[in-house]
Amino acid sequence: MKTIYDKISIRNSKMLTKAYSTSFSLGIRFLAKRFQNPIYAVYGFVRLADEIVDSFHGYPKAQMLAELKEETFKAISRGISTNPILNSFQEVVNTYQIDHENILTFLKSMEMDLEDQTYNQQAYEEYILGSAEVVGLMCLRVFTEGNDAMYQALKPSAMKLGSAFQKINFLRDFKADKDGLGRMYFPQLQSQSFNEQTKREIEQDVLKDFQDGYEGIKKLPKDARFGVYVAYIYYSRLLNKIVTLPPQAILEERVRISDKQKYALFFGSYLRHSFNLL
Repeated sequence: MKTIYDKISIRNSKMLTKAYSTSFSLGIRFLAKRFQNPIYAVYGFVRLADEIVDSFHGYPKAQMLAELKEETFKAISRGISTNPILNSFQEVVNTYQIDHENILTFLKSMEMDLEDQTYNQQAYEEYILGSAEVVGLMCLRVFTEGNDAMYQALKPSAMKLGSAFQKINFLRDFKADKDGLGRMYFPQLQSQSFNEQTKREIEQDVLKDFQDGYEGIKKLPKDARFGVYVAYIYYSRLLNKIVTLPPQAILEERVRISDKQKYALFFGSYLRHSFNLL
């Protein structure tokens, strides 16, 4: 029975999510039950593409990514795939009418990661659009459950929140991206060093995105709001920690929040949400 295969498929998406992101998987747990599997499916697909370009060293990455793109749209068209991750993703795309253009935009950003490069402002904005902003829009399609007016109203905030999360990831993973993958995302660093001034400029840019994104969180349907808020709180704390560190520390090691601190943040977020302080 296909029902059994579909259950196995979403289980694979959950496993992939939990293996690569404890923070994100914990945030998903705070969504209403009906949203959890669809968001696991979206994240599983995103993670699969990301791993091709980030960690499949020694293998034909460009060919594998092109094959993933082809198989993704075959799965969406057929309504099934023998790849469990794609099978769960196509179901979400077809059920919630996720825009195909957003999927293409995401995959284009993954293609940009196939080559070592330093990003100018235009490429930087294009990369963030595909790698983060449209992923936020995929999730928003799930949360708004066919309410297109709500989707359109919340679309700018969802994109800003995704942008903020991605820029914080860039700061957190600065050393690994630069030294391990040959990537320099921030356009300021084409002509300047990573110093106190450039670090502050980047942080202020992130804070602006966060402020815009937070306004959208408050307007999300209640069943989705808390899970997204948990992710917002985690990334806010991560940014706060980055702000306190000197540039050299960012260059030398990955910034982390301990599991104990994460759970404390989630508990505090729950209390705030329970008392309608969000």
